[in-house]
Amino acid sequence: MSSETFDRGLAVRREVLGREHVDASLKAASADEFTQPLQQMVTEFCWGTVWTRSELDRKSRSLINIAMLCALNRPHELKIHVRGAINNGVTKEQIREVLLQVAVYCGFPASIEGFRVAKEAFKEMEAK
Repeated sequence: MSSETFDRGLAVRREVLGREHVDASLKAASADEFTQPLQQMVTEFCWGTVWTRSELDRKSRSLINIAMLCALNRPHELKIHVRGAINNGVTKEQIREVLLQVAVYCGFPASIEGFRVAKEAFKEMEAK
């Protein structure tokens, strides 16, 4: 798993999501030849190609991800990206505003779940 794009993506992924989370994901994938190609794709394409583009800053990308993950009802990924958003300098108030907007465009159930997941992420981060 090494290429310039992968290495660049790995650095960004670790900065946003945290070294511990990323390394655990990669370790589990390395031990499993079934999932390893997915981890490589995620790291190269998502993090190494898209997240490194200069047209949007990381805060903006994080806020967009929060909205999309709420709309798609992906609570596990949402929690990870709420933590990443905080790491990228997004405030709780900004996350709240995105979740309120989710209610308007995606429905109240999506927003309610987003608020629940965000509160869990905040609580876990404060406990560390």
